[in-house]
Amino acid sequence: MAHDHKFRFGVQVSSATSAADWRDKARKIEALGYSTLSMPDHFIDTELAPMTAIAFAAAHTTTLRIGHLVLGNDYKHPAVIAKEAATIDLLSDGRHEFGLGAGWQQTDYDALGMPYDPPGTRVERLEEALAVIKGAWSGEKFSFTGKHYTITDYVGLPTPVQKPHPPIVIGGGAPRVLKLAGREADIVGINPNLRKGAVTDDAIKSALAEGTRQKVEWVKEGAGKRFKEIELQIRYFLASITDDAEGFAGAVAGGFGLSTQDALDSGVALIGTVEECIERLQQRREEWGVSYIVLGDDTFEAFAPVVAALAGT
Repeated sequence: MAHDHKFRFGVQVSSATSAADWRDKARKIEALGYSTLSMPDHFIDTELAPMTAIAFAAAHTTTLRIGHLVLGNDYKHPAVIAKEAATIDLLSDGRHEFGLGAGWQQTDYDALGMPYDPPGTRVERLEEALAVIKGAWSGEKFSFTGKHYTITDYVGLPTPVQKPHPPIVIGGGAPRVLKLAGREADIVGINPNLRKGAVTDDAIKSALAEGTRQKVEWVKEGAGKRFKEIELQIRYFLASITDDAEGFAGAVAGGFGLSTQDALDSGVALIGTVEECIERLQQRREEWGVSYIVLGDDTFEAFAPVVAALAGT
């Protein structure tokens, strides 16, 4: 399962108290050796607008890549998203990572009065959207006719700096979307299965070690011969640098009906001393092929020694 990809690290952030706070946060992430600042895309939380905020972060950094984990496809027409993303790639001198998902959080849809279609329909729409976006990024006139989108003789401008296009990030936790990601994405996020539209016990249990291995197999099935070209990513939602990994994991595990060991081995947990976390990430790259590690706004500073030890190796 091992890939040849070197480790790199990102931070998922969503909010700030001021322009200075956001600017300083982006610069600190860059200075600590992280590769990427990414943003989620939700409406009922206190999140900044992701396209605007990553553009601001790019303007105040020089090497930091900026992107999304991930944009909700249903919130904007894909041709609009493509134009915005190409503009950000141009203005950041080719530092954009384009993340797109089918949409999952039902409360967003309810708040906006949008129909929350079944997962299969949303993934079908995502698949069409990817075709539209790639066509828009080609710089050539193209047309597209699908069940959900129709494009007629459209030339998408500006074109992205990165060729053939910015790296595409697709994450998921179910077979259909992960097989699609294997076919279409450059970076695949191995996520909990959020088919119920919320973070439930079911979603947490889908992220256990065996479930994570199965998800990687779905990506591999979709990717075929190009699997080794794909960068596999995990966003660690349960992360802590601690001398008492079992105690920390045990305190969380009980609330989800898990054993302490299950929690420690989960595909969304990274817990232990700096040395233990380094070893765990190396083992997971060997076993799962995951080399792109994403942490949260609340943990990225504590994990800086892990980044210093592993980034680029």
